[in-house]
Amino acid sequence: MDGLQRIWFKLWDPLWNRLAGGKVAKGLAGLILLYLLVATGFGVYWSFEPSRVDMVELAKQQAEAGGQQPVVGYYTSEALIHVTETLLDKPGGYLSNDRLPPGIWLDNIPNWEFGVLVQARDMARALRKTFSRSQSQSTEDPDLAKAEPLLHFDSNSWILPDSEGEYRKAIKALRAYQASLSETGEESAQFYARADNLRDWLGDVSTRLGSLSQRLSASVGQRRLNTDLAGSPGAAQSTQTAHESEIQTPWMEIDDVFYEARGTAWALIHLLEAVEVDFAPTLEKKNARVSVDQIIRELEATQATIWSPMILNGTEFGFLANHSLVMASYISRANAAIIDLRELLSQG
Repeated sequence: MDGLQRIWFKLWDPLWNRLAGGKVAKGLAGLILLYLLVATGFGVYWSFEPSRVDMVELAKQQAEAGGQQPVVGYYTSEALIHVTETLLDKPGGYLSNDRLPPGIWLDNIPNWEFGVLVQARDMARALRKTFSRSQSQSTEDPDLAKAEPLLHFDSNSWILPDSEGEYRKAIKALRAYQASLSETGEESAQFYARADNLRDWLGDVSTRLGSLSQRLSASVGQRRLNTDLAGSPGAAQSTQTAHESEIQTPWMEIDDVFYEARGTAWALIHLLEAVEVDFAPTLEKKNARVSVDQIIRELEATQATIWSPMILNGTEFGFLANHSLVMASYISRANAAIIDLRELLSQG
């Protein structure tokens, strides 16, 4: 055995000494550098946000391809499917649960994805709870009962099961519901385009936009009075809170909130375009179609090209721009228009 060891060292020691002299280290360094450059290139490409599509035309194409009729509710279900599929099929795929470069380096697109996902979840819940049911005692649609909890699955799950797999199951269930809408049998799925149903969903949208507006506005810090119980005689809360408080979004989270708002607005544009078609008779009767168009226009302004290499956080009237305050302005105006639309829908 000792003889074999001596032969081994005589053969490999000189080779190892030459490699260790720098070639191995240089080779490894070169491979690492090449990998980082390629990963950076992919990271830049994956950071581009998906473009907007014509939701009405897309729904018509889908119906024609599937041999289906675009009945009431078809456009809204197609919009929900489209925004969910975009999360999974855009360049780079779904990045929120990535554990390797370049996905793990990126944070803007994952926050954009979360904004889209929240709107998809809210619409799935609205479909299951109100749009597909004629009254509170009616039976819920079985496909929507599968899809909604699947979309609420953990958005950061990497494996066993992964988020993408659960969301694709939700899309499959939504496709089944959409196909059932076009059937004429007694057991076919339903979509009830009533003013009260639309008003309920818009209430959820308004709540989300209100929260985003507050978080965006807090980029520069604000002193806010406690208005939690304002306008409610005899109201009470579980614990006492301060009369005035300092609210400020942490500096490292400013761009996160900004891109979450961008994703939220992107998803809402597609959903509102579809809702405008499915609820056309109701909106026409209320003379509210122009209100929906105005909301969409306000949200479209949030999708303008960002020319700055980073999200700036200047003071209100300082030398530098404050992108969060600009975004908050558009979101607030869209939210105000939604509040007015809900009031209009509640009138007889």
